[in-house]
Amino acid sequence: MGLKAEDVFRPGAFPEYTYISRKSTFSDLSYEFRLSQAIRVSGFLTSLVGPSKMGKTILCEKVIGFERIIEISGADFNGDTDFWKLVAVRTGLSYEGQVLSGRTIRDTCDKFETKENYLLTKDKIIEYYREHDLVLVIDDFHYAPEAKRLLVAQQLKDAIRRGFKAIVVSLPHRADEAIRQNADLSGRLSLINIEPWEVEDLKEIAKLGFGKLDIAIEDAIAERIAIESLSSPQLMQYICLNICTLIEMNNPEYRSVQPEILKTAYHYTTANFEYGDVVALLRKGPNTRGKNRNLFRAGDGKYYDLYELLVKSLVENPPLMKLDFEIIKKRLDEIVEDGSKKPEQRAIRESLNKLQELLDEREDIFKVIDWKEGTLYIVDPLFLFYLRWGEIENRYV
Repeated sequence: MGLKAEDVFRPGAFPEYTYISRKSTFSDLSYEFRLSQAIRVSGFLTSLVGPSKMGKTILCEKVIGFERIIEISGADFNGDTDFWKLVAVRTGLSYEGQVLSGRTIRDTCDKFETKENYLLTKDKIIEYYREHDLVLVIDDFHYAPEAKRLLVAQQLKDAIRRGFKAIVVSLPHRADEAIRQNADLSGRLSLINIEPWEVEDLKEIAKLGFGKLDIAIEDAIAERIAIESLSSPQLMQYICLNICTLIEMNNPEYRSVQPEILKTAYHYTTANFEYGDVVALLRKGPNTRGKNRNLFRAGDGKYYDLYELLVKSLVENPPLMKLDFEIIKKRLDEIVEDGSKKPEQRAIRESLNKLQELLDEREDIFKVIDWKEGTLYIVDPLFLFYLRWGEIENRYV
């Protein structure tokens, strides 16, 4: 039996048939080699930093293996979380409880049982990890509260000295000072920066995958999909899988990817993306407290306030995951109708600051952008893809 599309293109799992090995711009060593080397160095903590949906977890699975990874997330922590208790639970170890112990009374031969409380110590957990050659992977470390990040860094410093292996995964522009700028960890860090995927690397996923399925794809079409994937291999896998679904639904005998199918595939890819409330919040912005906002006339003849314009500016071509303030201002000016009043720089910056404050107060799914030091980062490529292809008014940009 031949391979199925879902076997080849796997956006949410390890891509057995479409795994692509990469190197950084500044090294001739593969990321696989560098990570393998890092976790073999005794007494060192590995810091793995890269944009969201770039395959950092897949890299760990490739190098370490599913059976050796114990994964926790920064989102699992709050102010009261016991780090070692969380590690024990995720490992399948009983951290605390009661055991029965039996005793016999001398001369009478009478037996009785008592219950004794136990608490698994940090040393026992570290010993278990060493004996079973396990590796703790802390994903999305930036989601943990700042005070907890500092505490975890202190705990890891002591643990790695005893042979405990751990990898801390975070975003490049988020606060990772608790690890990388921690004086106590100085000289004990293996630093690996995962760069965004290049179009050429993403194209290889399509070429390799469609080749496995005996579906022809032209280089130019593979490049169009790669550009729209926003440097995310996960998104590339997702789009390619939906292209296969459309081919199977409409013409299963026609074994090639045609350009007219792409926009439909992009839209179908957003079907299960839950960003509608996020987009609505961004467009609405903070509470106006009864004040009227300034409106700007766009080239389409409609009027928008500044928050609505900012959302529209993210959709513009080319799709970018990082926008300096100058790019944002230029895009806004181009959206607003020629001859009309343009948004002022001060108002734009204030609106971005208020949006950041608004998102910081919400759940993790709302933290899709990060306005920091004059640059707007799109944290989640799936969000930007949804903006471009899931929203009715932007669907066919």
